[in-house]
Amino acid sequence: MSFKPLLLAAALAFTAPAFAADYVQAPGSSLTFATQYEGEVFSGRFPSFATRFSFDPQQLAASKLDVTIPLAGVTTANNDRDSELKGSAFFSVAKFPQARYTASRFRSLGGNQYAADGTLSLRGVSKPVTLTFTWTPGTQPVLSGKATVKRLDFGVGSGDWADTGLIPNEVAVSTKVVFAPAK
Repeated sequence: MSFKPLLLAAALAFTAPAFAADYVQAPGSSLTFATQYEGEVFSGRFPSFATRFSFDPQQLAASKLDVTIPLAGVTTANNDRDSELKGSAFFSVAKFPQARYTASRFRSLGGNQYAADGTLSLRGVSKPVTLTFTWTPGTQPVLSGKATVKRLDFGVGSGDWADTGLIPNEVAVSTKVVFAPAK
């Protein structure tokens, strides 16, 4: 009996390209932010964001994350603040209707903790942002993540709003994305 077919099969198995599992966002997902105004904490959310994710913890080099965030849907449960956020001093949704986060570099932080080193594009500016997250596998896997965004790097809060005594530069962003297999 010859071992050549077995060796050939083994060699092909080790050189085959790695493919991550493809997922789309499912109901039950959330994207929120929190900051302060004159020392008072407030939070908001983007209810209609969309996420596509290719991920395999064993093949991080093949992983990709793509999140599209329609900015006009921002809500903080305060109509005046929501109008201001949509205006030209902050998100300027008439000119920049959406933000986008993409990542193709992933690192294991141990256990089920990971970091996605990606790029946030907001108001025509693209800057690096790292999302740290927990991955919970299953029939509907869940990504629970956090990032810090420096709003002034993107021109969010111009004019009088650029004063970090009124609103800090750092904005905490949190997400919980429930996934379903992509079809």
